[in-house]
Amino acid sequence: MNPGIVVTVLCGLAIVVGVAGIIIPVLPGSILIGLSLLAWALWGGAGTTGWVVFGIGLALVLAGMTASAVLTGRKLREHRIPGRSVVTGLVFGAAGMFLIPVVGLFVGFAAGLLLSESHRTRDFRTAITTSWTAFKATGVGLLVEFGLACLAASTWVIGVWVAAAS
Repeated sequence: MNPGIVVTVLCGLAIVVGVAGIIIPVLPGSILIGLSLLAWALWGGAGTTGWVVFGIGLALVLAGMTASAVLTGRKLREHRIPGRSVVTGLVFGAAGMFLIPVVGLFVGFAAGLLLSESHRTRDFRTAITTSWTAFKATGVGLLVEFGLACLAASTWVIGVWVAAAS
């Protein structure tokens, strides 16, 4: 089997895992996509096409990571929600993934966020409001990063087709 085909298949699998990793925090996400694009450019045998795809894909991945951090961080600062509440939500979300199939990530994240905010604010109604705000802000950030990661993956797919046609 041609080494370029093996590299292409492995990079494709890594890109799929990277896209899934944006939604499932246990898996690596955007960074894995960027590294996969680099590996394909180096060893995929696509030549100039590989480097063009790497440049475009990396720009999309970096834009997604930056937008996610900026959008989420701005909203959290605006409502004075500390980062530790989101981290607590992520820890509970990761645990929830293993305890409750399919929806455990979201249930765990929401529960951890609410628990942390209840502890911080000492008022359940305020905790519900701030938790919902943090949940929405995190969701918007994830959606933007996910969308741009999918665009980077699509760029790679187009690059594979172009490289195969040439």
